[in-house]
Amino acid sequence: MAEKSFDTVIAAIGPRLRALRHEHQMTLTDLAAATDINVSTLSRLESGARRANLELLLPIAAAFGVPVDDVINSKIEDPRVREEPRTVGSMTVIPLTAQPGNLQAYKMVITPTEADHGQSTHEGYEWVYVLSGRIRLQLGDRDFVMGAGEAAEFDTHIPHRISAADGRIAEVISLFGKQGERVHLRAAPADRRP
Repeated sequence: MAEKSFDTVIAAIGPRLRALRHEHQMTLTDLAAATDINVSTLSRLESGARRANLELLLPIAAAFGVPVDDVINSKIEDPRVREEPRTVGSMTVIPLTAQPGNLQAYKMVITPTEADHGQSTHEGYEWVYVLSGRIRLQLGDRDFVMGAGEAAEFDTHIPHRISAADGRIAEVISLFGKQGERVHLRAAPADRRP
């Protein structure tokens, strides 16, 4: 990830100060009283008309009870996943995770097709949840038709194929562990299940 430029960091301080002040339900007058910095200077800091320095930021951070780092540089990056969808056979695969790692999430839109691509095997473990439509999950010599709200998990060393059932488009969420990790879901204790 590229480092933020100095000007970008400085430009973000004003809006962050305003957000912190609103979060703490303080007026400029309240903040001025807590920091001994006049209202005009605080207003110009928030609008970007005045450049921030440590002499100003230290008492402001103290008044909000946060480290100066939180005022200078937000640690929160843009969480949106912006990976491009790709087509694999009769499926449009939309990545839902951007970071490389062991567990990956995908939304798959499966279009009906007459072509039979056969079953495949590979490293890993997969968990599939049907969002809409119906899918056909071929797993070894077994054949399962699954509808919306159903889930399956399987070792991808077993020959498998997922396709649309009933001649209609189906949508699924897939979690895939390349190294064979299984998905660990917390379930309610048996006595609390409906």
